[in-house]
Amino acid sequence: MRSSITTNRVHQHSIFVGLLLLVLMGGWGITQETASKSESLAKPKSAAKEALTQFQDLVGGWVGTGQPKRNSTSGAWREKAEWRWKFSGEQVALEYAVEEGKLLKSALVSFDPKSKTYQLKTVELGTAKDQPIQREYVGETNGNKLVFDTPAKEGAEGRRITITRLNEKRTLVLFEQKGAGQNFFNRIAEVGYTREGTRLADSDQTGPECVVTGGAGTIKVSYKGETYWVCCTGCRDAFNDDPEGVLADYRKKREERKAGKK
Repeated sequence: MRSSITTNRVHQHSIFVGLLLLVLMGGWGITQETASKSESLAKPKSAAKEALTQFQDLVGGWVGTGQPKRNSTSGAWREKAEWRWKFSGEQVALEYAVEEGKLLKSALVSFDPKSKTYQLKTVELGTAKDQPIQREYVGETNGNKLVFDTPAKEGAEGRRITITRLNEKRTLVLFEQKGAGQNFFNRIAEVGYTREGTRLADSDQTGPECVVTGGAGTIKVSYKGETYWVCCTGCRDAFNDDPEGVLADYRKKREERKAGKK
């Protein structure tokens, strides 16, 4: 009798251990699946951020002069613009907002890792300023230029926006169009920007560094009693949303840079 009871207890214990292992393995599988999904989502975001980081020098405030005709003040105007990072979930982009402009109200520059192309979504000013026009462009880099074109459509007019980075303090944005059936673009106007609050003399970045993108730090943020720097309100929001993750990435990149110098 005792042998039978002992055998039953051993059997029950074995069943319990087996069920426990199944639960643990199942949980491990779910954890692995969740981690795998997180990694797969992070890769496109990382690639997009990396592709846009080369345009970090656009971030900040700008004062611009628009000219329909090159080297002519006829029809010219003054405007202000600001570039900033935008982080929304797994999406990362550069925002471009314009005040007192005659052609553009706002734009959003992003990068598609699958097609390896840059995307530009604009809100442009039409003939009636209270009726803005939304357009989408596809672009690619060409030296220090970022050239965006509206998708080619048979018999339709085309639009082109070219962003030329002359240096960290001078940027040009050229607007062009071509009529239906034309093979060449005509100038609409070009806006020449000078970075707000700076002189045109070239200078290297020597101030604090943005912990999100590595750009010039202009805004202070704090976490656990420590002060850090970010370059724009978009990076400030990204830092506040996930300070641990941002600082971990920043420290990792800083160590990689140090290792690369050795």
